[in-house]
Amino acid sequence: MSANDAPRAQQPSATYDSAFLKACRREPVPHTPVWFMRQAGRSLPEYRKVREGIAMLESCMRPELVTEITLQPVRRHGVDAAIYFSDIVVPLKAIGVDLDIKPGVGPVVERPIRTRADLAQLRDLTPEDVSYVTEAIGLLTRELGSTPLIGFAGAPFTLASYLVEGGPSRTYENAKAMMYGDPELWADLLDRLADITAAFLKVQIEAGASAVQLFDSWAGALAPVDYRRSVLPASAKVFEAVAGYGVPRIHFGVGTGELLRLMGEAGADVVGVDWRVPLDEAARRVGPGKALQGNLDPTVLFAPTEAVEAKTREVLDSAAGLEGHVFNLGHGVMPSTDPDALTRLVEYVHTHTAR
Repeated sequence: MSANDAPRAQQPSATYDSAFLKACRREPVPHTPVWFMRQAGRSLPEYRKVREGIAMLESCMRPELVTEITLQPVRRHGVDAAIYFSDIVVPLKAIGVDLDIKPGVGPVVERPIRTRADLAQLRDLTPEDVSYVTEAIGLLTRELGSTPLIGFAGAPFTLASYLVEGGPSRTYENAKAMMYGDPELWADLLDRLADITAAFLKVQIEAGASAVQLFDSWAGALAPVDYRRSVLPASAKVFEAVAGYGVPRIHFGVGTGELLRLMGEAGADVVGVDWRVPLDEAARRVGPGKALQGNLDPTVLFAPTEAVEAKTREVLDSAAGLEGHVFNLGHGVMPSTDPDALTRLVEYVHTHTAR
């Protein structure tokens, strides 16, 4: 079932007619909707203030803090959707994986998964494991009203890359060695992660999220043949598991220009595009029946306003013939971005695309 096929009764009534959800369903919109990956985060002084002295993973487990952080960019920028403040490793931490997010490094896993015995670290995720997520989304949806909330999770490949490497990697040599050298173990690892990821997304949807995004941040490291054989089945399992809810499903990765059609085939209603491929070309690669999300280069925001507007027009012109378009950056907001530049960008897109 796609977002277009879902019965209206299944949709959160307050958000159903929002520009964001309309664009995801490839319906006419009053203006092109805008939100930004990492819109809640280090670019905002109010975020840095409320996070002061609180570790990242701890902050993800405090419902009132999560609510405040998630709402901050909605208040400041007037974006068309909020995205739930969390981290892709939260469900792994919740099931007992010994990991931490180290400042300046990223997620670090104490005991990397390298053998079949190591899979024992990955038990099923239950709603009780992440009760703070349910509580936070309940608080958020009451505050957001007609503004949709996007839930999210890390895709099985990206989670596996952290678990096998033991932390961030530029080359993914251990993950790829398992994928090529022990395909049965690799498949079992990704299948188990697909179940955990699907359970995490279900918790968010059932608590009130209006859409979900699956971040396969590092899938761009893969050749299409390897993605199709060794990664797509697990991502497809995640999307299929939440299909019955009828909420839009977004799929995003970085450096995935060669994978766009495959990422759409995995089951997404909306395919996220980074800044390397123009949206009209991305639409040709993805094929019909999908909305697209993207794709201004995040570094453009460091240029003068006139240059930002010129590059934004290029993106909007490239998207002019799309069935549905959600404006976003081609990756996350960079920490040193001027928040006022983001606010101006939202206003410019809304004004320039007003119908």
